[in-house]
Amino acid sequence: MSSEGLSSTVREGDIIAGKYRVERVLGAGGMGVVVAAHHLQLDERVALKFLLPDALKNAEIVARFAREARAAVKIKSEHVARVIDVGQLENGSPYMVMEYLDGGDLGAWLEQRGPLPVEQAVEFVLQACVALADAHALGIVHRDLKPANLFCVRRSDGQLSIKVLDFGISKMVDPVGQSGAMTRTSAVLGTPLYMSPEQIRSTRDVTAQSDIWSLGVILFELMSGKPAFQSETMMELAVKVTNDPTPSIRSFRPEVPPALEAVIARCLEKAPANRYPNVADLAIALLPFAPLRARTSVDRISGILEAAGLSVSGVDFPPSPPGAAAGVAAATIPAVGRTTAGSGGRKTVLVGGVVAATVGLLALGTAVTIFRGAGVHGGVTGDSFAPALGQSAPLPPAPAPATDPAPTAETRTAAPVASDGLPVGAPPRPPPTAGSRPVGSAKKPPVAPAPTVPKGPAATPCKLTKTLDRNGEPHFSCPCASCD
Repeated sequence: MSSEGLSSTVREGDIIAGKYRVERVLGAGGMGVVVAAHHLQLDERVALKFLLPDALKNAEIVARFAREARAAVKIKSEHVARVIDVGQLENGSPYMVMEYLDGGDLGAWLEQRGPLPVEQAVEFVLQACVALADAHALGIVHRDLKPANLFCVRRSDGQLSIKVLDFGISKMVDPVGQSGAMTRTSAVLGTPLYMSPEQIRSTRDVTAQSDIWSLGVILFELMSGKPAFQSETMMELAVKVTNDPTPSIRSFRPEVPPALEAVIARCLEKAPANRYPNVADLAIALLPFAPLRARTSVDRISGILEAAGLSVSGVDFPPSPPGAAAGVAAATIPAVGRTTAGSGGRKTVLVGGVVAATVGLLALGTAVTIFRGAGVHGGVTGDSFAPALGQSAPLPPAPAPATDPAPTAETRTAAPVASDGLPVGAPPRPPPTAGSRPVGSAKKPPVAPAPTVPKGPAATPCKLTKTLDRNGEPHFSCPCASCD
């Protein structure tokens, strides 16, 4: 869109609210336009989103615009585009100020580059799940997930990251699924190619499982280059989505593992109850097909839902797929302190915690030993602290192995005995006589008196003496041998 297309709303070079100077158009749709602007006070580039004049005549569209701003502000996630400010133009047109994103959406990615590598597609969906975990924990359902609303940026560490856009048609639901939406049942909201069967039938029936359906369609398209259900008309598409079985992605991409195809198939179950109950369970199922670094996303998703009091039914993380690096497969190590719902209540997975605690105790013991060794003579220098701060230091010598003392009559291993108390094979004991001890009782050997240690001369007591030399420098001396 050129600057003429903005003339009825804003023009390039306009100053909005005395601090945002409009630079250029970033994108436009049927209801709004997004422009790049410069924050004059902060010297920072931002993005401004406006409603087009025709959209201002529709109260429902205006309400969605305001709802998008409120939803985006509530969701505190690095995978959601931040809303910085909101306001109104002089003509009453609302606008919102968002963080400027330098990158492109996955819809454009598919058009320009074609299908994504399997691991990359799975990692992008897992990052979108992080944003949805924060949204679902607040009772917010997106309802318009599609590749065009997943914006890919490059982080400062060089890794690609997904930002979920456009919560304009999101709705609020309470924990039992009652809708708090402002929409009419007859309104068609969302993009039909990515809408779940229940959303096609009625927007009031949308729950978090509807977003999981959309994620399944997105993952299908990212790996195959084609939507799961296609049609030339809206009516035919609705019939396919609600009745036809899900096509096999392996018919388009044979290298996709059958287990990953099964994950997509479960996302696209017609009945919401048959899909994954939440994005955490979906993330755990996707983890074996993602890069090892994606484990962080899965941990965060589960933690977000558990902190919100939502049940996560996945008990254990699945093993890493074949070919994962041996010894560094993070997906096989349970999270430290993770709690999961299971039979008989909640259980804590402690394997990772025990390993971490053991390593921590060993490190602490080494540091304490070094610290105490440095402080024996009453002074700890900076060099004495160096090993405790992470520098390498020799470990203390291992103690000499303990040697067993010579066996005595009481510590020697007893030989097998018969019923009469004698060792097996020994001659029979003579009958007892008068005054003798009872049969079977042994006379205790006399206890040797403790050795007498001769007393030596009394140790010289410590007496620290301070003297000054000819230069006035202090010197300390003591007559005892231990202070030399």
